Amino acid sequence: MANINNTDLLIHNRRMTDDPIPVTVLSGSLGAGKTTILNHVLTADHGLDVAVVVNDMGEVNVDAEHVTQQSDLGGEEEIIELSNGCICCRLRGDMLDEVGRLADRREFDYLLVESSGISEPIPVAQTFAMGFEDAEFDPTGTYELDTMVTVVNAHSFWESFDSGVALTEQELEDQSGRVPEEVLLDQIEFCDVLLVNKCDLVPDDALAEIETVLERLQPRAEIVRTEFGNIDPDEILGTGTFDFQRAQNSAGWKHELQHDHHHDPQEEHGVTSFVYQRRRPFHPERIAALLSDMPDEIVRAKGFFWSAGREDVAMGVDKAGTSVRAGPAGTWLATLPKAEREQYFAARPGLKDDWHEEYGDRMTRLVFIAREFDEDGLIDRLDDCVLTDAEMDDNWSRYSDPFEPEDRRELALSR
Repeated sequence: MANINNTDLLIHNRRMTDDPIPVTVLSGSLGAGKTTILNHVLTADHGLDVAVVVNDMGEVNVDAEHVTQQSDLGGEEEIIELSNGCICCRLRGDMLDEVGRLADRREFDYLLVESSGISEPIPVAQTFAMGFEDAEFDPTGTYELDTMVTVVNAHSFWESFDSGVALTEQELEDQSGRVPEEVLLDQIEFCDVLLVNKCDLVPDDALAEIETVLERLQPRAEIVRTEFGNIDPDEILGTGTFDFQRAQNSAGWKHELQHDHHHDPQEEHGVTSFVYQRRRPFHPERIAALLSDMPDEIVRAKGFFWSAGREDVAMGVDKAGTSVRAGPAGTWLATLPKAEREQYFAARPGLKDDWHEEYGDRMTRLVFIAREFDEDGLIDRLDDCVLTDAEMDDNWSRYSDPFEPEDRRELALSR
């Protein structure tokens, strides 16, 4: 019997049963090699008739021009350019209009989407999985998201490890409210396949460390090394691996919280991950000072904390590379009316396991993923931010709060 690969089976099934058109989305920061990988897949001998959407933030879509020049495709039907915006926000409706037109005007086997370097992956996935209210075309039934791919620049990661520079040098517009490193970590934590590109520029021992960090950030993803964007198309086409709920809940920091690795660091290739949990609140000024001076060795930190004087709001922490942000992340259940709390307990009985008779659900739970790092030293510093016995009896409303005033409740500590 002849061997049948993923793409052969995909073509057969698509043309015989008229199943939804599968979609692969390529994400990754500027310079990671997305367009090179896309061109390699398009020119490979896989037998698929592929349509392409290329998104670029600039007014001129340089990536789309490069794809057109390097590939055998041509014509408006095959390559769609979406410029001067991002398909995760402003251009979501435009993207659906275009892929709807594609589906109406010609038959093809596969849709490849190259998102801009600053596209957030979850909104893009939601667009294909659930549609978008501002667009007339509903993709559900016509398209099916097959694989989310994130391309990582191995050389940039390696440089950031050695020098403490940002994981990506890409710039965002000031009004976006996002930091490039946050977006890159989002892309890594919400994907099915991680392509580690430009491996030829990094020593083997460093590659092993990079892969270990990526495994901690996203334990579910398949990690594939590549040089010059040369990959087997079957690695990213027709994998059938996308599952929205699994992807949304598979980030490494969520895994750590769920498995309660408290003070039990898991270490490999010098990469450590651990959870810090305390019942008492932090002193707001002390924790703000610590957050503004977190070690560069911490690649990722996520979670929530109780800040004294903020008994109504759970404060969130998000460290991605050199970027650190802290601000309101939600409301403590303890502040809700009893009847409403009981509804939460009925829906999620496990919430009662962490309920404190006096403090309710107010507490601190932070996850740290770091490399070559002394976690005991950080734990000591965090403990120094916790209120002392004497401070527990203070009037907390007198504490100066770096997260005030009300219209500026997020403390951005990006370096």
